[in-house]
Amino acid sequence: MSGHNKWTQIKRQKAMTDGKRSKLFGMLSKQITVQSHLAGGDANSPNLRAVIEQARKYSMPLENIEKAIKKGVGGAGVALQEVTFEGYGPGGVALIIEAITDNNNRTSQELRHLIVDRGGSFGTPGSASWAFSKKRNEQGEIIWTATSSIPLSENDAEAFASLVEALEDHTDVREVFTNAE
Repeated sequence: MSGHNKWTQIKRQKAMTDGKRSKLFGMLSKQITVQSHLAGGDANSPNLRAVIEQARKYSMPLENIEKAIKKGVGGAGVALQEVTFEGYGPGGVALIIEAITDNNNRTSQELRHLIVDRGGSFGTPGSASWAFSKKRNEQGEIIWTATSSIPLSENDAEAFASLVEALEDHTDVREVFTNAE
């Protein structure tokens, strides 16, 4: 009967949920900080307002939102920047990776390592963006949509799923766009 304790299971599930929320709140905080910096702290800025609304949708505490806004206006802390990386995954699938980082060199090397170890190749700016177009979604965010899609074999699909999961788990990665079918 070991391992079947009700409270142990609840504790494990809560730890998983809390870990996911923590990662989400960290990414939202970075986005708010960047947009606050770009808007000079003006909460009426459309981009900052959209990110704040998204944070509220996920029940991010108001204290964390205010702290991120202050950090972007010039509070203590490091300068965050939005960066876009491009590459190709298994089967030749194009990747656009949007990230928010305080150290572009560190993030690019970590992402290069993740992609190459999983059968892909890290690209230069413009090497994969030709396969996408930028569009604005209902929330006002600019997203990359694939202009054409590439079918994957079963083996490539498994390797590709592993790659996307690893990229999405990276702390600096905000969004991963692909043209996989």
